[in-house]
Amino acid sequence: MVYDTQKRQENVMEPFYRTHMYLLEHVKAPVRRTLMDEIDWNDRMIGIKGTRGIGKTTFLLQYAKEHFGVDDRQSLYINMNNFYFQGRGIADFAGEFYYKGGRVLLIDQVFKQENWSHELRKCYDLYPGLKIVFTGSSVMRLKDENSELNGIVKSYNLRGFSFREFINLLTGNDFRPYSLEEILSDHEHIVKQILPKVSPRRYFQDYIHHGFYPFFQEHRNYSENLLKTMNMMTEVDILLIKQIELKYLTKIKKLFYQLAEGGPKAPNVSNLAKDIETSRATVMNYIKYLTDARLLNMIYPYGEEFPKKPSKVMLHNSNLLYAIYPIHVEKQTAMETFFVNSLWKDHKVNQSGGETTYLVDGSLKFRVCDATNNKVRYTPDVYYVRYNTEIGKENQIPLWLLGFLY
Repeated sequence: MVYDTQKRQENVMEPFYRTHMYLLEHVKAPVRRTLMDEIDWNDRMIGIKGTRGIGKTTFLLQYAKEHFGVDDRQSLYINMNNFYFQGRGIADFAGEFYYKGGRVLLIDQVFKQENWSHELRKCYDLYPGLKIVFTGSSVMRLKDENSELNGIVKSYNLRGFSFREFINLLTGNDFRPYSLEEILSDHEHIVKQILPKVSPRRYFQDYIHHGFYPFFQEHRNYSENLLKTMNMMTEVDILLIKQIELKYLTKIKKLFYQLAEGGPKAPNVSNLAKDIETSRATVMNYIKYLTDARLLNMIYPYGEEFPKKPSKVMLHNSNLLYAIYPIHVEKQTAMETFFVNSLWKDHKVNQSGGETTYLVDGSLKFRVCDATNNKVRYTPDVYYVRYNTEIGKENQIPLWLLGFLY
């Protein structure tokens, strides 16, 4: 038995309860994330994955505050950054919490503890009345590599702010999300509901530059903060979780910079392998790790996927474009990056024909274009998502509206 009541003092848990109460009292969540209502909270083992800086800690605390309140000791937030857990396993701690009446254990950065998946499995088997909600890096593969959690963990992805959430936060509105089907069939009517309350163009470029990561609300330089976050993604998330030796970090960073600097296009894997002095297979693995870390997106022709070479590699979201100096950001690149990122949550995006044309969910053709470009020839079998406009008509849809998909 991992839990022995005779070996633990009564006051061991008190510092954790005090920290839990303090954090709940001071948590600030001005926007309620839509994921809160998408999760089935009846499940016993719930994993919340997401990139650094995306708000996973706030999400856990917001859940505890909504469902239990500050003083209820049935829930407890703990962070694996605490050195206390270097000498004590999750299952041992969870047992003490459980036998003192705890029912929901919220574990932040679970991957910081060695054998974390094994520890979570022990909790699941030993404490049938205990629910565990944990956060981890987007690099973690909960169902592929960690077979101990197969069949017992429900995994969800927490994303950065959508354009809708960004607008709601800054304007005090409460616009709801729309499905892609709703937008395609009824975008003219939807826009008429939004425009009387807010002008999306006033906020769109700000979102493209600094609206995806919640820490834009902090009184710090956003680009410097994002650079720090990007470095942590490579130095901790990729190296630690993928168990890559530190000496290869420079190669990964150099590869990432070259891909970012080159813009959205098919990578020349042979040249990249030569530049960072490694094999073609290793380059493709590094690109996959950077994609898992939500730094890149790989776009494939329909029917193809990794480990084949993608037809296009682009940055995961537009904010990253502006943080990597001295890259000159082309507007078309920023708009396509926004398009792919907005659809990425619930839809499959493939390359289709020309560089600016995409195939969504295997059947819907989209082209990202400038509404002020009079040379665009519109055809009925393509949806034209247009920037530099607030309105659309028929198969011409304002690009910003795709920021209301979640």
